[in-house]
Amino acid sequence: MYEKNLKADSLSLKDSLPVTKTKYSKVPLKQFVLPATLIAVGAFGSSVDGMRDFHLISRKDSVSQIRIDDYLEWGMLGWVFMCDIVGKEKHSLADQFVLLAMAEGINAAAVHGLKNNIETTRPDGRPYSFPSGHTANAFLGAHMAYKEFKDSSPVLAYSGYAIAGFVAASRVYNNRHWLADVAAGAGIGILSVELSYLIYFPIKNLIIRKSGNKTANNLFLAPSIQREGGGFYLSYRF
Repeated sequence: MYEKNLKADSLSLKDSLPVTKTKYSKVPLKQFVLPATLIAVGAFGSSVDGMRDFHLISRKDSVSQIRIDDYLEWGMLGWVFMCDIVGKEKHSLADQFVLLAMAEGINAAAVHGLKNNIETTRPDGRPYSFPSGHTANAFLGAHMAYKEFKDSSPVLAYSGYAIAGFVAASRVYNNRHWLADVAAGAGIGILSVELSYLIYFPIKNLIIRKSGNKTANNLFLAPSIQREGGGFYLSYRF
């Protein structure tokens, strides 16, 4: 009888102890497969002379250039906000602004950094070909819309890629970029969005916890773009 009571007390004491479970945050590596592949293909194509010869043979010189790509490049940065009007976005407008600013800062730093260090000649003989900045911005906007609407509206989620693809094709048609340039540009644009989503929310949650669960309205982030490169500016008012 004594042994039974002792066992029962031991079980009761054991069950009353708090159980601590450790959670490990996992980085979704599969989301980086596509952009990494595009960048790798672009880098390989840019470094192989035969790829450029194929590019020149497989296309015809432009009879007249398409200028709309200069406008669509920046218009695509606001594509997600246009989709907000007719669709159900995943995150708030404030979050989208910060995510877009952060993504554009990463994108600008990567594009201008590569252009200034690699200095690949364009098909028309001008400098700074690799990677395509127009394509990077276009796919950045398209991929952000995908992230916001893939669960609620597939049409809105994928429609931006068609416009971004047109921008990439027009850069090749206008004899401004090699195929490798636009492939890498698309990858950089997509990668910039993935990194912004990966970085922003842990920072936001940390600030909210440190400020006593207050809202993060005092958080401000904006892109910093210069001729030599780019980045982003982050500030928080306490």
